Amino acid sequence: MITLLSPYPAALVRSEGLCTVVVADLHIGWEVALSQEGIHVPSQTPKLLKKLSDVVAAYKADKLLILGDVKHTVATAGIPEWRDVPEFFSALGRQVNEVLVVRGNHDGNIEPLLPESVKVLPSTGVVMGDVGFFHGHRWPSPALLGCRILVMGHVHPVVVFRDPAGFRVTRQVWVKADCDSVLLSKVLQRKYGKKVKEEQARTLQGGLKCVAKCAKLLIVPSFNDFLGGRPLNDERGGLGSGRIAGPVLRSEAVDLRNAETYLLDGTYLGTLEQLRTLG
Repeated sequence: MITLLSPYPAALVRSEGLCTVVVADLHIGWEVALSQEGIHVPSQTPKLLKKLSDVVAAYKADKLLILGDVKHTVATAGIPEWRDVPEFFSALGRQVNEVLVVRGNHDGNIEPLLPESVKVLPSTGVVMGDVGFFHGHRWPSPALLGCRILVMGHVHPVVVFRDPAGFRVTRQVWVKADCDSVLLSKVLQRKYGKKVKEEQARTLQGGLKCVAKCAKLLIVPSFNDFLGGRPLNDERGGLGSGRIAGPVLRSEAVDLRNAETYLLDGTYLGTLEQLRTLG
């Protein structure tokens, strides 16, 4: 159902005879934030577009799904975003039949920047086959719990390594964690105001009408590799810090300590708990 497209921070989903490339966290216009700090960087959007276009072309994708944070500013859009975002999506629209955007926390007022052909989906997510996709800054729709795999962005996961001299090296990673569907269904039922009974734990009752069977959660690296990331094996920003991003990861329904981590080239690094000693 879902394939990681090494060495890119992208995945491929095959459903109903169609191929969909999935990426997250483009943050177009991030250079403006640096310029406000006195650091001037030329727009990197053309490089980002070329990389994504290459992925779409290589796998002959029918659709493109972006899991939130298309732009970098949160509630508005700067002049560079008004220029770059429309051009970016117009170019992609000539390559695929459909472009879908799951709204992220940086995507306030995103619609005026996008071509009319781009479909904006709610931040609570979308289902494709047996996979549920959402951005991650908000709770997913209960319908996603009927999927066996949940896929989210938002975190920009990286791991950090320190050598004896104190030098730090960070690398983007994929994170695959076990998910307790019973616990997550209870949390979501409370979130949506439904009473929970033990014998109903595996089924979302009332108006939710969904059998909870999600067993795995996959965290997607940021497609924009110019951005920083959240070092999940670092106590200051990762496990045990209380700063894990997103309500699902804070719900204790996801086993992050034993989550598997993979570099973009597919190399298995170990679990996050094992990597804490290197952070």
